[in-house]
Amino acid sequence: MNVLLINGSPRQNGCTHAALQTIADQLQMEGINTQELHIGNKPIQACIACGACRKTGNGCAFTGDLVNETAERVCQADGLIVGSPVYFAGPSGALCAFLDRMFFSRYYAFAFKPAAAVVNCRRGGASAAFDRLNKYFTMSNMPVVSSQYWNSMHGLTPTEGQSDQEGLQTLRALARNMAWLLKCIDNAKGKVPRPTLEQRIQTNFIR
Repeated sequence: MNVLLINGSPRQNGCTHAALQTIADQLQMEGINTQELHIGNKPIQACIACGACRKTGNGCAFTGDLVNETAERVCQADGLIVGSPVYFAGPSGALCAFLDRMFFSRYYAFAFKPAAAVVNCRRGGASAAFDRLNKYFTMSNMPVVSSQYWNSMHGLTPTEGQSDQEGLQTLRALARNMAWLLKCIDNAKGKVPRPTLEQRIQTNFIR
């Protein structure tokens, strides 16, 4: 079993990476493999609602970044964890643009994969950013893995983050819960069928 970790920070080895590494280390102890994917620090095209992904079924029409490649890796993974720094009480704008396109074009393929969000901030705004990221999962039939507190680590630098003992414990608990759920799902294969997905209904509020 393996979990894909998406690093949504422009800094590849910054605080978000440190938080994800804490989770990765614990998952490894639980017998779960991990891969970390950094979205990079170049501008990421936002979704323009062109609808091309729905017409072709081949993913996002923009191919100059890692969105489509990452979607394929999510499909192959057993679980997903998305990490982000906190900017103005929200996730990285580049990460949101990245996830908007990835989930809009492939959300149906991610159903029933356990997922979790992790954020890092200097002081405040963590819970709002955490809530924003979880919405991608809850709209995609993905079980959201919880911990003993909201999944956040505090610190301006990775070294400071290592002093947040409660945050580190929360991330370790998250990893153990993710490993437990993945093992439960694996053990249920062939015994417990997945829920049936109905054809999605979309109702507009203004007619």
